[in-house]
Amino acid sequence: MKKNEELLVVSDLKKHFPVGKKSSLKAVDGISFTIKKGETLGLVGESGCGKSTVGRVITQIYQPSSGEVLFNNDSVHGRISGAAKKEKKRSMQMIFQDPYSSLNPRMTVMEIISEGLIIHSPGLGRKERESKVNELLELVGLNKKHAQRFPHEFSGGQRQRIGIARALAVEPEFIVADEPIAALDVSIQAQIVNLLKKLQDEKELTYLFIAHDLSMVKYISDRIAVMYLGKIMEITESETLYEKPLHPYTRALLSAIPIPDPDMERSREQIILTGDVPSPIDLPSGCRFRTRCPNVMGVCSEIEPQFLEVESNHFVSCHLYDEQVMSREDAVPLYDEKVSTYQTV
Repeated sequence: MKKNEELLVVSDLKKHFPVGKKSSLKAVDGISFTIKKGETLGLVGESGCGKSTVGRVITQIYQPSSGEVLFNNDSVHGRISGAAKKEKKRSMQMIFQDPYSSLNPRMTVMEIISEGLIIHSPGLGRKERESKVNELLELVGLNKKHAQRFPHEFSGGQRQRIGIARALAVEPEFIVADEPIAALDVSIQAQIVNLLKKLQDEKELTYLFIAHDLSMVKYISDRIAVMYLGKIMEITESETLYEKPLHPYTRALLSAIPIPDPDMERSREQIILTGDVPSPIDLPSGCRFRTRCPNVMGVCSEIEPQFLEVESNHFVSCHLYDEQVMSREDAVPLYDEKVSTYQTV
């Protein structure tokens, strides 16, 4: 497959978890996006918006409620033979958020990294596996002497390097990095992100990089998708998102990023969202961001926004950019800037 061809295609993906007899938690509620060969797509949003669930559905940890995931033009969750399913699992790996709980404390580093090789490369002998593990450890910046140690003997950053080596062991094409730096010290985060970029160039990898740190996502991502309560609110190229965010939620997220220049920090607009994130079990009608949106209109409670391409490769789900909706009589702001209060929606 050539670079810039679509490696992963996600179409109207949903993942609902049953809660009781009649309710369900709509973790992912109808999202669509693509990732090209060699690209990094950043997926950002507040905690609980469904980012990690997306990654786990793509990598077959969860089965989708509906929708489709295509990898190399083949269905990931369709009825396929055991050999084909095994190959899909090998080609798509995951780096988990918590390096402390994602590694088996009773296994040595050699055993942890060898596990995938035993499953997907059964023809390798013991010495060949050990040699491969030693190569992987050096590749991620660890010493081959570390192979006989246990996870508790390493720091958080070293454990995450072991997790990366484990994912690379089976030579995948695509990796879901599920907040791989969230549990690490700030001084270590940049090292891990630089390592991922280096490995991407060397191994021709494709990433879905899940995070809530927007400054780090900008550094590693080619495009960024912004998620809120199971929906993608906006998706475009990284530079475009930071220079010209369209969705009110995206603008609020970006306004929370600290700027090292004190004068610029004081002068820029800061958007503070009011209220709490609604429950994914009982979602608001219409636009699910309307209960916290500073640009909310009457129409927002009645109609769910379409996901529109407003500019070239810049998609947004907001009525403000839908000419048909904005021509309605109830497309008027409900927010009174003079008194800073919301009218009842």
